[in-house]
Amino acid sequence: MNWEMLAAVGQLAAVFVGIPSLIYLAVQIREQTKERRQSAVHALTVQWGDLTGSLHDNPEIAAIFLRGMHSFTDLDAVSKLRFSAFFNRLINIFEGMYFSHRQRILTGSSWRAVERTMSDLIAYPGVQQWWETRRHWHTEEFDHLVSELIEKGNKPKAFAAYNLNDLFGPKAGV
Repeated sequence: MNWEMLAAVGQLAAVFVGIPSLIYLAVQIREQTKERRQSAVHALTVQWGDLTGSLHDNPEIAAIFLRGMHSFTDLDAVSKLRFSAFFNRLINIFEGMYFSHRQRILTGSSWRAVERTMSDLIAYPGVQQWWETRRHWHTEEFDHLVSELIEKGNKPKAFAAYNLNDLFGPKAGV
Protein backbone atom coordinates (compact mmCIF):
# COMPACT_ATOMS: atom_id res chain seq x y z
CA MET A 1 0.00 0.00 0.00
CA ASN A 2 1.41 3.39 -0.92
CA TRP A 3 1.14 6.74 0.81
CA GLU A 4 -1.60 8.01 -1.50
CA MET A 5 -3.76 5.03 -0.73
CA LEU A 6 -3.23 5.50 3.04
CA ALA A 7 -4.09 9.19 2.73
CA ALA A 8 -7.30 8.33 0.86
CA VAL A 9 -8.30 5.75 3.49
CA GLY A 10 -7.55 8.28 6.22
CA GLN A 11 -9.70 10.91 4.55
CA LEU A 12 -12.54 8.43 4.09
CA ALA A 13 -12.34 7.48 7.78
CA ALA A 14 -12.41 11.17 8.72
CA VAL A 15 -15.60 11.63 6.69
CA PHE A 16 -17.29 8.68 8.38
CA VAL A 17 -16.31 9.99 11.80
CA GLY A 18 -16.93 13.65 10.97
CA ILE A 19 -20.46 13.42 9.56
CA PRO A 20 -22.02 11.91 12.70
CA SER A 21 -20.15 14.49 14.78
CA LEU A 22 -21.59 17.32 12.67
CA ILE A 23 -25.09 15.86 12.95
CA TYR A 24 -24.68 15.55 16.73
CA LEU A 25 -23.44 19.14 16.92
CA ALA A 26 -26.42 20.39 14.86
CA VAL A 27 -28.88 18.57 17.13
CA GLN A 28 -27.21 20.00 20.23
CA ILE A 29 -27.31 23.55 18.84
CA ARG A 30 -30.99 23.15 17.96
CA GLU A 31 -31.82 21.95 21.48
CA GLN A 32 -29.83 24.78 23.07
CA THR A 33 -31.65 27.31 20.89
CA LYS A 34 -35.02 25.86 21.89
CA GLU A 35 -34.04 26.00 25.58
CA ARG A 36 -32.84 29.62 25.25
CA ARG A 37 -36.13 30.59 23.60
CA GLN A 38 -38.17 28.89 26.30
CA SER A 39 -36.05 30.53 28.98
CA ALA A 40 -36.47 34.00 27.45
CA VAL A 41 -40.24 33.62 27.14
CA HIS A 42 -40.44 32.23 30.67
CA ALA A 43 -38.47 35.20 32.06
CA LEU A 44 -40.78 37.71 30.34
CA THR A 45 -43.85 35.83 31.55
CA VAL A 46 -42.55 35.77 35.13
CA GLN A 47 -41.85 39.51 34.98
CA TRP A 48 -45.38 40.14 33.72
CA GLY A 49 -46.88 37.94 36.42
CA ASP A 50 -44.83 39.59 39.16
CA LEU A 51 -45.86 43.04 37.99
CA THR A 52 -49.56 42.30 37.70
CA GLY A 53 -49.37 40.55 41.06
CA SER A 54 -48.84 43.98 42.61
CA LEU A 55 -52.41 44.84 41.60
CA HIS A 56 -53.94 42.11 43.73
CA ASP A 57 -51.37 42.46 46.52
CA ASN A 58 -51.86 46.20 46.97
CA PRO A 59 -55.39 47.68 46.89
CA GLU A 60 -53.98 51.23 46.71
CA ILE A 61 -52.01 50.42 43.54
CA ALA A 62 -55.09 48.70 42.09
CA ALA A 63 -57.20 51.82 42.72
CA ILE A 64 -54.52 54.08 41.17
CA PHE A 65 -54.33 51.72 38.21
CA LEU A 66 -58.08 51.90 37.60
CA ARG A 67 -58.21 55.68 38.06
CA GLY A 68 -55.19 56.11 35.80
CA MET A 69 -56.76 53.96 33.10
CA HIS A 70 -59.74 56.30 33.16
CA SER A 71 -57.68 59.53 33.22
CA PHE A 72 -53.96 59.95 33.77
CA THR A 73 -54.25 63.75 33.76
CA ASP A 74 -56.75 63.72 36.64
CA LEU A 75 -54.39 61.85 38.97
CA ASP A 76 -52.52 63.72 41.71
CA ALA A 77 -48.72 63.93 41.36
CA VAL A 78 -47.92 60.91 43.57
CA SER A 79 -50.56 58.77 41.86
CA LYS A 80 -49.20 59.83 38.46
CA LEU A 81 -45.76 58.72 39.55
CA ARG A 82 -47.01 55.36 40.80
CA PHE A 83 -49.19 54.75 37.73
CA SER A 84 -46.34 55.78 35.47
CA ALA A 85 -43.86 53.50 37.23
CA PHE A 86 -46.27 50.57 36.97
CA PHE A 87 -47.19 51.19 33.36
CA ASN A 88 -43.62 51.84 32.30
CA ARG A 89 -42.62 48.44 33.65
CA LEU A 90 -45.60 46.84 31.91
CA ILE A 91 -44.85 48.53 28.59
CA ASN A 92 -41.17 47.52 28.89
CA ILE A 93 -42.29 43.91 29.26
CA PHE A 94 -44.55 44.28 26.23
CA GLU A 95 -41.67 45.83 24.29
CA GLY A 96 -39.43 42.92 25.27
CA MET A 97 -42.08 40.51 24.07
CA TYR A 98 -42.44 42.45 20.82
CA PHE A 99 -38.73 42.16 20.07
CA SER A 100 -38.72 38.52 21.17
CA HIS A 101 -41.44 37.92 18.60
CA ARG A 102 -39.52 39.78 15.91
CA GLN A 103 -36.47 37.62 16.67
CA ARG A 104 -38.67 34.51 16.39
CA ILE A 105 -38.26 33.65 20.05
CA LEU A 106 -41.92 34.26 20.93
CA THR A 107 -44.34 32.37 18.68
CA GLY A 108 -46.90 34.14 16.54
CA SER A 109 -49.85 32.86 18.57
CA SER A 110 -48.23 33.97 21.84
CA TRP A 111 -47.46 37.38 20.39
CA ARG A 112 -51.06 37.79 19.15
CA ALA A 113 -52.28 37.12 22.71
CA VAL A 114 -49.89 39.78 24.06
CA GLU A 115 -50.96 42.18 21.32
CA ARG A 116 -54.66 41.69 22.20
CA THR A 117 -53.86 42.46 25.84
CA MET A 118 -51.93 45.57 24.83
CA SER A 119 -54.77 46.64 22.55
CA ASP A 120 -57.32 46.29 25.36
CA LEU A 121 -55.21 48.35 27.78
CA ILE A 122 -54.13 51.00 25.27
CA ALA A 123 -57.77 51.63 24.36
CA TYR A 124 -58.23 53.48 27.66
CA PRO A 125 -57.88 57.27 27.54
CA GLY A 126 -55.63 57.41 30.61
CA VAL A 127 -53.12 55.03 29.06
CA GLN A 128 -53.11 57.08 25.86
CA GLN A 129 -52.51 60.24 27.91
CA TRP A 130 -49.68 58.52 29.76
CA TRP A 131 -48.18 57.20 26.50
CA GLU A 132 -47.86 60.74 25.17
CA THR A 133 -45.64 61.57 28.15
CA ARG A 134 -43.42 58.48 27.84
CA ARG A 135 -43.37 57.34 24.21
CA HIS A 136 -39.93 58.87 23.73
CA TRP A 137 -38.53 56.36 26.23
CA HIS A 138 -39.17 53.50 23.82
CA THR A 139 -37.85 52.38 20.47
CA GLU A 140 -39.25 53.88 17.31
CA GLU A 141 -40.46 50.45 16.18
CA PHE A 142 -42.43 49.88 19.37
CA ASP A 143 -43.75 53.46 19.34
CA HIS A 144 -45.04 52.79 15.83
CA LEU A 145 -46.81 49.62 17.02
CA VAL A 146 -48.46 51.39 19.95
CA SER A 147 -49.48 54.30 17.72
CA GLU A 148 -51.12 51.84 15.31
CA LEU A 149 -53.05 50.28 18.19
CA ILE A 150 -54.23 53.73 19.33
CA GLU A 151 -55.23 54.69 15.77
CA LYS A 152 -57.50 51.64 15.55
CA GLY A 153 -59.75 53.49 17.98
CA ASN A 154 -60.87 50.43 19.92
CA LYS A 155 -63.38 51.15 22.64
CA PRO A 156 -62.10 50.54 26.16
CA LYS A 157 -63.88 47.40 27.33
CA ALA A 158 -61.30 45.32 29.19
CA PHE A 159 -62.85 46.24 32.54
CA ALA A 160 -66.45 46.67 31.37
CA ALA A 161 -67.73 43.96 33.72
CA TYR A 162 -65.92 45.36 36.77
CA ASN A 163 -68.61 47.90 37.78
CA LEU A 164 -66.28 50.88 37.58
CA ASN A 165 -69.29 53.19 37.93
CA ASP A 166 -68.68 52.99 41.67
CA LEU A 167 -65.29 54.68 41.17
CA PHE A 168 -65.88 57.12 38.33
CA GLY A 169 -69.57 57.46 37.49
CA PRO A 170 -71.71 56.06 34.67
CA LYS A 171 -69.28 56.69 31.77
CA ALA A 172 -66.47 54.70 33.40
CA GLY A 173 -68.05 51.28 33.18
CA VAL A 174 -66.42 50.71 29.82
